[in-house]
Amino acid sequence: DAGELEPRSSLQRRNLEPEALCCNRHQHSRLEPLECRDLLVQNALFTGDLDMVQKYFTKGSAINLIIETRGDVLRWTSSKRGLWSLSYEQELTTPLHITASRGHTGCLRLLLQRGAAPDLAPGGRTALHALSEDGYRPLHLCRSADSIECVRQLLQYGASVNSQTEEENDTALHVASRLGLVEHVQLLLHHGAELEVKNKEGQTPLNAACAQHHQPQDMDRYYRVCQLLVESGASINAADREQQRPLHLACKNANAQIAELLLARGANVNVMNYGGSTALHNILQVAAYKLEHHPELVVRALLNHGAVRVWPGSLLKSCHSCPRAIEALVNSYSHVRVSEDWEAAVPAEVVQKYPCFYQSLFSLGHSPRSLQHLARCALRTLLEGRLQLVLSQLHLPRALHQFLLLGFEDVLY
Repeated sequence: DAGELEPRSSLQRRNLEPEALCCNRHQHSRLEPLECRDLLVQNALFTGDLDMVQKYFTKGSAINLIIETRGDVLRWTSSKRGLWSLSYEQELTTPLHITASRGHTGCLRLLLQRGAAPDLAPGGRTALHALSEDGYRPLHLCRSADSIECVRQLLQYGASVNSQTEEENDTALHVASRLGLVEHVQLLLHHGAELEVKNKEGQTPLNAACAQHHQPQDMDRYYRVCQLLVESGASINAADREQQRPLHLACKNANAQIAELLLARGANVNVMNYGGSTALHNILQVAAYKLEHHPELVVRALLNHGAVRVWPGSLLKSCHSCPRAIEALVNSYSHVRVSEDWEAAVPAEVVQKYPCFYQSLFSLGHSPRSLQHLARCALRTLLEGRLQLVLSQLHLPRALHQFLLLGFEDVLY
């Protein structure tokens, strides 16, 4: 009966039986929203069981119920005895929220037809939602590839493309760029998303895309996001609060495609962040942990665009598991003095894994570099700062072209 429908302020909460939903909602219209704790009703909503939702939510039933669910966040709560325990935070929601968030279109349409209030927001967000307590709008919540149609509809019906969240100051373009959502970025740019808006961390959308950690299988889509932003006019050298430029951030994530893109567009290869690190420092710091990303490609790209070199001997302890990074650095010098300390810095198991390379490296302690290598170094020195430009205009054999650009041979001559 109607006694099972209670205001949120009621001290005693009882489970709401399914048949209790058939009460006249108008007699409670001036009361606080009613609460439903019946698991059968909740299960019908969460699973999108249209037949059961039709049964429970008749035309004369209370549609705008409050449902308390368990969230994903743990918090400390105190019991009557003064003991504290860790439990999941409870969230307030409605039937409309549940069906909307899970894409149960039929149930959502039914609830709206039977009087569900679209602006009801017991947990701080509407079902669409219009604006949450922390400044998130619907566009900010389109965080998966499958939400592209939602973005398209929101923009078509006037959603503000450049609105920012209150805490992070993120725009929808920041969010989409950070998550590597190519179609979202393309659509937002088409609708006038601003490229140089900075969030709380001082990041532009390009900074946000370059800064986001991603797996090797995601490198290509993050490159395509950056490519869209750059081709639309994003600032290549925009600095965040830590004076990290897009190139610094791309190198931390060992994404060679993005690094090459930024360098080709004129990124400053030797500018330092607040910590005094250049882009080359950043990639060498993470090389051992990003082997699947092929960090040696980033090292080579930076050296070919005029990065100030780092002495390879100082990196053997941290980069020995990435011998090609060491190879590129050694080959950027005409001569290197290899000491006994170099051999001691490389674990025996690593030498056994890459015998040809490390044996050739250690032998440089008592043998000169080849004439071919010396000629390469002389030409690279002559063309310093113009190497890529000049080589692109010369019709050199591919093998020679790659040799001048520090192509990997896994052995030193």
